[in-house]
Amino acid sequence: MRTDLTARSARMSLGARGRLVRHPARLPIYPPIVAGLILVIAPLWWMFAASFMEPGQIFSGSLALWPAKWIVDNYVAVAQLLPIERNLLNSFVIAGGHTLLSVFFSSLAGYAFAKLEFPGRGPLFFVILMTMMVPPEVGLIPSFVIMSFLHLVNTYWALILPGAASALSIFFMRQYLGTLPNAVLEAARIDGSSEFGIYLWIVLPMSVPALAALAILDFIGSWNDFLWPLVMLRTPDMQTITLAVPSLEAAGFNIPWGAIMAGSVVAIVPLLLIFLAFQRYFVAGITLGSVKE
Repeated sequence: MRTDLTARSARMSLGARGRLVRHPARLPIYPPIVAGLILVIAPLWWMFAASFMEPGQIFSGSLALWPAKWIVDNYVAVAQLLPIERNLLNSFVIAGGHTLLSVFFSSLAGYAFAKLEFPGRGPLFFVILMTMMVPPEVGLIPSFVIMSFLHLVNTYWALILPGAASALSIFFMRQYLGTLPNAVLEAARIDGSSEFGIYLWIVLPMSVPALAALAILDFIGSWNDFLWPLVMLRTPDMQTITLAVPSLEAAGFNIPWGAIMAGSVVAIVPLLLIFLAFQRYFVAGITLGSVKE
């Protein structure tokens, strides 16, 4: 009994020493991580701090990282200059509608490419992947012509429908759904379930982490989109928050940078809250398939 305890203690001490020896080798990776974190956080912090600064401090010539006097005048100016509630509502409607359609159609297409056999599946998937190499600006004019022909200019649908499915989303879902066990799907087919029933009642519940990750990425991408809303939206009451904030008018040469910073803070707060609420699913969805059992 004593011999077993002694051997176990020796193994534990050796393991502890091994960890202590290996741990210092990881120290060189921390300075680059901290430096990268500072590079990412510093502009966001200055934007937040500048939104509470007086104009004189913003243009003082020195990079102030803390307001000398905390004021809310910039946020009041944004509320007066912009229909901020309407702009936020537009962003939520457009980003939410885009996300719902993208998740549905991308997961449906991903399931077909991953689990169904049909003629031309390989070449068709290759063509979809090839579209990822085409810059989005190439399709700007054809997409505008189509939306104009359908009389959808300056409507929500003009920003929701073109992104209902993307090659990257289909590829993402196809790669994940390909890891699902075929035995479960075959058992459902033997029980008489239709393919859409299998997709709806079996595939979707098993794909929640991937769907959540895709939904977050699609929502953020649609919320931050600037070029396509700039082309399609014509009136201030239809503008998204991302489009409305840069449109703040300047009085002569005095650009209201404080108000622009305040509007930018308002624009990113919903994204931060959504990411914090669903970060567990996002991280799980991104890391799926990185480890093989």
